[in-house]
Amino acid sequence: MRVVAYSIKSFEKEPLAIANHKKHEITLISNSLTPETVSYAEGKEAVIVFTDDEVTATVINRLADLGVKYLATRSTVTLHIDQDAAAQRNIKIASVPAMALLAVPDQELPFALAKETILNLDKWQENRCLGASCICSRSCDQVKPHTPGHE
Repeated sequence: MRVVAYSIKSFEKEPLAIANHKKHEITLISNSLTPETVSYAEGKEAVIVFTDDEVTATVINRLADLGVKYLATRSTVTLHIDQDAAAQRNIKIASVPAMALLAVPDQELPFALAKETILNLDKWQENRCLGASCICSRSCDQVKPHTPGHE
């Protein structure tokens, strides 16, 4: 999957590279995601953000216009993301589930966040449900339609 990660700090580069195992083509950018920097997402399927990125309806619409389908945050919070705009533009959102960070020492936090973020990309690429990481309508393709006679 082609991905751009915004607001990357120097201490996050190695954990993301290790967690990724060269599976996804990730461009790391230190700039935050704004209407002025959204163009870096051109040609990407997914965008990774952090709490410093204000993912407004304007930004969501520009991302959708560029073909972005997925938005992953390297945090447990999603207040910085306009979820209604993302739903309207059919962009799926994932966060790091808080339970994945329980008992993680501070020095290991960048690795834990990176691991969960890459796991979300992996699941999207494989068309799998994200479970607790999913921040959407929960109407993913994993919901099986009822087939008569197959109770």
